[in-house]
Amino acid sequence: MVGNGVVSSSREFLRVKTNASCGPVLKGIFILLGFSVGVPVWAQDDPNSPREVAPIDLTGYWVSVVTEDWRWRMVIPPKGDYISVPLNEKGRRVADTWNPETDSNTCKPYGAAGIMRMPTRLHISWQDEQTLRIDTDHGIQTRLLHFDPPLAARPMPTLQGDSIARWGEGSIGIDRRLAGEGPAGQAKTLKAVTSHLIPGYLRRNGVPYSEHTVITEYFDRHNAYGEDWITVTTIVRDPEYLTQEFITSSSFKQLPDNSAWHPVPCESI
Repeated sequence: MVGNGVVSSSREFLRVKTNASCGPVLKGIFILLGFSVGVPVWAQDDPNSPREVAPIDLTGYWVSVVTEDWRWRMVIPPKGDYISVPLNEKGRRVADTWNPETDSNTCKPYGAAGIMRMPTRLHISWQDEQTLRIDTDHGIQTRLLHFDPPLAARPMPTLQGDSIARWGEGSIGIDRRLAGEGPAGQAKTLKAVTSHLIPGYLRRNGVPYSEHTVITEYFDRHNAYGEDWITVTTIVRDPEYLTQEFITSSSFKQLPDNSAWHPVPCESI
């Protein structure tokens, strides 16, 4: 247990290997990008709301489980440490201007492109029948995932941007043949695409993303170790600072209640 109940583990996550003494051990992650043909998408004239037709239940309290990239997620990395982020020359120049003395508690790492990598807890709930809400305790941020696209549009860009969501049977998430949960391709997932952002940080040491960034996320719920989990795969596209897509996968374990909820604000600068 590390810092305010955030779990840290060196164990790789989410690929099954057989162990005769203790049964399946999840290890790694199986990812295929994009949705398969014939994805069911909620339509505005559908008599059932996105909440009613949800193939998975993402609501509840969840805590991030840091199983990899510990040095960049659990602590603030030193200036100039942007290993594994595909920054271009301009992005590296911007990252090298970061000043830890004046920028240590900024809200910029809590923007939509970086917040799911932070050691935090999530509270996911339905704000209304067409909007899924994600609150974080660290940084005290709120994300709204809109199934009705016109509802997502805001007059000004924001730290969390405008997110358009849809349900579907996707080809991204857990390899359920290995996990013993049925045929592959039956993983139900939530896809969210976010844009209209203000600049922020991919990491807390000033690794930047620009206002041109578009984020695609896949939320998959599954069961492992007798507990419920959400895996969030995040694909960041930024033509200004990145040479290619920056792809990460973050795991969250369900909590029984809100007793560990500990709001800690960040500072807007």
